[in-house]
Amino acid sequence: MIRTGLLFLTSALILISCTSSNQQTADNPFDGPSPWPDIRKERVQTLLPQAMQRAEVDTWMILCRSNNNDPLARHIGCENAVAPAVFIFELEGDDIRSTVFTPPGEATALREVALHDSISVVDRSPGAMVEAADYINSNHRGRLAMNFSETNEIADGLSYSQYQSFTDLLIQPVINQIVSSEELVFEWLSVKSPDEIDILRKAAELTAQWEVEAYRRVIPNQTTDKDVADFLKAKMREYGVTDAWMPDQNPAVNSGPDRGHAHPTDKIIRPGDVIQIDFGIKVYDMWVTDIQRFAYVLQPDESEPPADIQKYWDVARDANRMVLEVMQPGITGLEVDRVQRNWLAENGSMNVMWNTGHPVGYVAHDVGPSLGGAQEGRDPSSTAYEPLRVGNVFAYDGFYMWEIEGGTKTISVEEMAVVTETGAEYLTEPQEELILISSD
Repeated sequence: MIRTGLLFLTSALILISCTSSNQQTADNPFDGPSPWPDIRKERVQTLLPQAMQRAEVDTWMILCRSNNNDPLARHIGCENAVAPAVFIFELEGDDIRSTVFTPPGEATALREVALHDSISVVDRSPGAMVEAADYINSNHRGRLAMNFSETNEIADGLSYSQYQSFTDLLIQPVINQIVSSEELVFEWLSVKSPDEIDILRKAAELTAQWEVEAYRRVIPNQTTDKDVADFLKAKMREYGVTDAWMPDQNPAVNSGPDRGHAHPTDKIIRPGDVIQIDFGIKVYDMWVTDIQRFAYVLQPDESEPPADIQKYWDVARDANRMVLEVMQPGITGLEVDRVQRNWLAENGSMNVMWNTGHPVGYVAHDVGPSLGGAQEGRDPSSTAYEPLRVGNVFAYDGFYMWEIEGGTKTISVEEMAVVTETGAEYLTEPQEELILISSD
């Protein structure tokens, strides 16, 4: 068991240990330039062809523009588009050929990025869409993926008017072969490269470390949930990282009944509380983490948690470990989730509504297989039937839910793990025991 001491006299002093905004730190692993440009190029060259093959897509077209750009813009190099530009990726055996139709304003920058095989500069009239449609009509072969989807918002970047305008320029044989890019995007984004996993590993270590540091500064009957959140916000500013999800709800700190996805409040932390921190950071403005850590506030006469709290923790932690043991290439997310549900039922937990886990990487709830679907009263999503692949990264929980005054309390032992050739491994050391906070 991990014990904390009384390190500060008032909750206000929690923030003194952190430096002002934007100050650099000697041990910051994310001080240097972003590796994203090189990683993006590698992903396009190596992972995109594999994804297109699995999705049985021959050509992928993305329309980029200013102000309301496609969600995938940074992944394909059109994040700086102003006037409409069209990016086309064609599968040629095991390789990709990319062609860009762009107005002259962005052409120089695109050439300097050196991500694409061909940059075709077009006049604003008739424009990039007309030139790109002519190219596709002349080079038509196989299925053409476009970014519209009912189930995957990241693959749904093409507006209705854009779709209508572009398809009006295509010949009927091409139109007949148009498909949603959702399967292609799923296959591509769900797999992270070894370099990306190394980045996520460092970010996960930092995330978990800060959560433990935050607990060490809790003073029972004085510190509030929001004080803990403020400490973590200050650490983020100190290291120059940002929020993994909506800032108002990151971190979620909860020493009372379950609040779900919610902001921290001014509730004072009391002896007997089980505290949850759900926290994630974004590094290099590209990759995110999602990790939870739990603590128990000892009563003045306690040296260890009550037997029931200890049992709840043990069951939740063991559920997390069981999930890791079954995660491997080929198993579905539904099968993974069912392992935990059976364990919870055997050990008396209330029914937990949340999925066991979700993909994480570019956003907190990323594209990829869902580790869920076996809950009571809830139909599995389509992604729960998808097989896990090497390079999938998940944030996933080991659960236990019970009734407390004012509602329910859930321990959700959330760790990050990556699927490997032989199974799965944690990205950082998992939490083995409840963190204990003394009230003396």
